[in-house]
Amino acid sequence: MKKMIFPLFVVLLLFNASGAYAADAPAMTVEQARQLIEEGRDLDTIPKAVWKQILTPEQYNILWRKGTERPFTGELLNIKQKGTYVTAGCRIPVFRSEQKFKSGTGWPSFWDMADKDNIVLADDWSWLGKRTEVLSACGEHLGHVFNDGPPPTGLRYCINSDALLFIPDEEP
Repeated sequence: MKKMIFPLFVVLLLFNASGAYAADAPAMTVEQARQLIEEGRDLDTIPKAVWKQILTPEQYNILWRKGTERPFTGELLNIKQKGTYVTAGCRIPVFRSEQKFKSGTGWPSFWDMADKDNIVLADDWSWLGKRTEVLSACGEHLGHVFNDGPPPTGLRYCINSDALLFIPDEEP
């Protein structure tokens, strides 16, 4: 039987300074993640395992696995109240009610973004050719944008309801 000799750096990677196995080191807690979300900082450091505990299964599937909800099923589809739409995880403001329109597609649709610094557009080749994916600044998948929207932009940001939360300007 051959003896395995591990280089010192491998041993150091496996054990932290206290001599405990690195896998035993405490991970970020849900409470720590919620504090970061509330403060709007270091959102990219929140592990997917923690997001899975914070979000509903539907939200997690859409935001972090690039899923989609069935059309005409989202709770935000018919909201007409004035307010801001923020991402369901990182709570980043992405759309305003004044930018929303009825597209007939079955998903909330917007003709523009609330803050261009809060959204990232990326090429998406995952389904029937090239589309443009809409991501939040912290990496959450929100939906896609198409060139068939109303004036003044001609764009239709087709967004999953479960990817967003609605914050009314004032209570009705």
